[in-house]
Amino acid sequence: MNIAVLGSGMVGRAIALDLSQVFQVSSFDISADNLELVRRKNPNIRTIRADLQDYAQYSKWLSDFELVVTAVPGFMGLQTLKAVIEAGKNVSDISFFPENALQLDELAQKNKVTVITDIGVAPGIPNLFLGHYNETMKVHSFEYYVGGLPLIRKKPFEYKAPFSPVDVIEEYTRPARLKENGFIVTKPALSERQLMNFEVIGTLEAFNTDGLRSLLFTMPHVANMKEQTLRYPGHADLIIALKQAGFFREEKIHFKNNHLSPLEFTSRILFDDWKLGQEEEELTVLRIIIEGTRDNNAVREEFNMIDRYDPISGISSMSRTTGYTCTGAAHLIAKKIFNEKGVFPPELVGKDPESFNYLIKHLEDRNIRMIKKDN
Repeated sequence: MNIAVLGSGMVGRAIALDLSQVFQVSSFDISADNLELVRRKNPNIRTIRADLQDYAQYSKWLSDFELVVTAVPGFMGLQTLKAVIEAGKNVSDISFFPENALQLDELAQKNKVTVITDIGVAPGIPNLFLGHYNETMKVHSFEYYVGGLPLIRKKPFEYKAPFSPVDVIEEYTRPARLKENGFIVTKPALSERQLMNFEVIGTLEAFNTDGLRSLLFTMPHVANMKEQTLRYPGHADLIIALKQAGFFREEKIHFKNNHLSPLEFTSRILFDDWKLGQEEEELTVLRIIIEGTRDNNAVREEFNMIDRYDPISGISSMSRTTGYTCTGAAHLIAKKIFNEKGVFPPELVGKDPESFNYLIKHLEDRNIRMIKKDN
């Protein structure tokens, strides 16, 4: 099977390398540097330099492929996914665009394609677990906590990211939607901070971000749901100070014959401070808690994951956990284990036992494990 991977950043590269163990893979990107990194890791992967915002070309570019993985930046994710669907291709997507992917469901059904979207570490793995356990118990409460962190803590932010600072800042500024007592409520990002303890790692701080996404619409019967981001303690105070001082404003200002926004300036400064090195050690922390009843008995299920940078492959933990969840979905589609037509967020995939078990084993085979806490 021929698979096209659109986007060859840190995550897209991990996806292409993993899929190339089984399939014929071609990587698309506008960056020659990104494509060269792919070639160095595996010369058998075909690399194609292309402006992926030229959506009119997708039908021609993708004509020889049976499956597509979209790993483009979020700002172009919706249009990319739409163009791939219109080209009549099945898709595993981790672009994490802000719009609701379910708006493309009718188009996907019309074109008779299978689309699994938001299929990364989070959203992604927590959704799979909720979809799975929702079939075996009456869920009253769902929450998850997730963060990517550098192993070596460097002041002041003690943070590194494989993503653009603009995308991270957007996470810190977009209002967070939660579910409380059956109602969707909106709270400021970075609100309701709390300290949490994790084995090996120690104490982390958690705060609200807008990570529930499709769950707000696909799981309306779950009365209480929330997602919080994890960072080393003190990080949120620094971000709130920058936010209150206006460093994230998008309105352009005039400075020495130039017009630029504080957000553009801040992002450029943070790019160097937050940039994750190609071989820099980091880790991903995830905790999922599902509460409800089964046979009229109270049930609490908790799962924890701590994943680390892989020094053998040189692939970051965030790229591993995000990318390999996505490649698992690509295998599901390629092997026709999941063959429904339309757009499916992970919770609608996880409800199928065969698909859920396949994805969990796919991750475990790559040494990514969700450990169940004994009650």
